[in-house]
Amino acid sequence: MTDTTDPTTLTAPRPLALVTGASSGIGLELARELAEAGHDLVVAAEDAGLEIAAEGLREAGGAVQPVRVDLRSAAGVDELWAAVRGTGRDLDVAAVNAGVGVGGPFLETDVEAEVALVDLNVTSTVRLTKLVLRTMAARGTGRVLLTSSVVADVPGTYQAVYGASKAFVLSFAEALQEELRGSDVTITALLPGPTDTAFFERAGMLDTPVGRAAKDDPADVAAQGVAALLAGRSKVVAGSVASKAQGLAGRVLPDALLAKVHRAVAQPDDRREA
Repeated sequence: MTDTTDPTTLTAPRPLALVTGASSGIGLELARELAEAGHDLVVAAEDAGLEIAAEGLREAGGAVQPVRVDLRSAAGVDELWAAVRGTGRDLDVAAVNAGVGVGGPFLETDVEAEVALVDLNVTSTVRLTKLVLRTMAARGTGRVLLTSSVVADVPGTYQAVYGASKAFVLSFAEALQEELRGSDVTITALLPGPTDTAFFERAGMLDTPVGRAAKDDPADVAAQGVAALLAGRSKVVAGSVASKAQGLAGRVLPDALLAKVHRAVAQPDDRREA
């Protein structure tokens, strides 16, 4: 359901940014970074925590319009885009960040949960990015951040569909970068490592080594992501030194080895040999 905030309140000369998945985690911190950098916001998520998040974001001094919407459907994407267009303002920045994970053996995981993952992580990213980029290209300027993952370069053993979805996002971002080369519309791929959010709990991965391990601060990830976005950089592996090393390993090590390494960190405890 779209928030009824009066769009005429978004009239300041501040640039306008859209952030999805903004009720918590990396998305909330991306929105906070953009607000503190001087942007007004349209923020989206499907859960009730979005309203609380929006109240906190307003403390940065800008206007914030929350849009509670399910982006897994085409109608949800269209509803969000109508809210953006309803502000009557140009969209300067879009952080297409909403995503979910599913962990566990592929033979046993719920296919409906995985199809819903593809609908959010892949299909909604394509639908929303299409709308955003057509508008930005017509205007001749804009910044887009697409949230992928360090697992994009790694066969995601025990996260098979999630890993594939993030590989899609990275490839998608890199292809768009080439298509838009020479324009003032930039695409930045954000590749976080394991981050301290609700992701692993929601993905059913608390019984894995990566689920229990120390993780990066989402505020640090977001700060690095927004810095790269505003600078027009093509890609940023964000987070700690360990996460950056993981990103490097994903580019240089053989896929067969990477699949085994990922198995070691993502395999549920009940699948391990005694």
